[in-house]
Amino acid sequence: MINPYLRLGVNIDHVATIRNARGGPRPDPLRAALLAIEAGADGITAHLREDRRHIADADMARLKQGISKPLNFEMAATEQMLDIALGVRPHAVCIVPEKRTERTTEGGLDVISAHDYLLAYVDQLSRSKIRVSLFVEPTIEVIDAARSVKAKVIELHTGAWCHAVEMHDAMRAEQEFERLKKAADYGAKIGLEIHAGHGLDYETARRVSALPQISELNIGHFLIGEAVFVGLRETILTMRAAMNEGRVLAS
Repeated sequence: MINPYLRLGVNIDHVATIRNARGGPRPDPLRAALLAIEAGADGITAHLREDRRHIADADMARLKQGISKPLNFEMAATEQMLDIALGVRPHAVCIVPEKRTERTTEGGLDVISAHDYLLAYVDQLSRSKIRVSLFVEPTIEVIDAARSVKAKVIELHTGAWCHAVEMHDAMRAEQEFERLKKAADYGAKIGLEIHAGHGLDYETARRVSALPQISELNIGHFLIGEAVFVGLRETILTMRAAMNEGRVLAS
């Protein structure tokens, strides 16, 4: 299945990271979200972590009320986060693994071990009309488990591939890209909507955009980092152009 238009979700977590480094209200994640949408973002992603290291509860409420595009709430599968999600009622939730000591999300969700718990968890969100995505490694077994817990969407973890590209490890990069390619194809064939994200920059986003089964990329750290030098609008416009170039190859 070819999705002719590839959506871009912009993660604004690290605008809040900068704000929290000094305290006070600036820079404002909501302002960043509005600028991102104006520049062409199709949705906004924010990860409310247990330790609130960047996004805060109040940010989620303000984002839900203040933006005109879908809000994607990244969160761990805890009872506290479930209560918050059901209160905020975002367009979508992406369930991710979370460790207190990690700098960023280090891998995909262990759907197999947590199968029964996630089955009930996904059901509660789905019954509230919240689209549920699971952030997963690109393996057939995990994708089967994601479908089994009734998730409609998976987001493929592109971090291992992007890291290999950054390290100029061509052989490993090709191996990891093949895993992504096979996973996207398999997931789509069994009826899942396929997203991808983590570690993407202009070049890797351009290449992964050529996988026709993928309908959405979620990108944050790179965009916010580049925005320091050229501005958020220019960064998103350049990313959108790279994605469009890649998507042409999918047709």
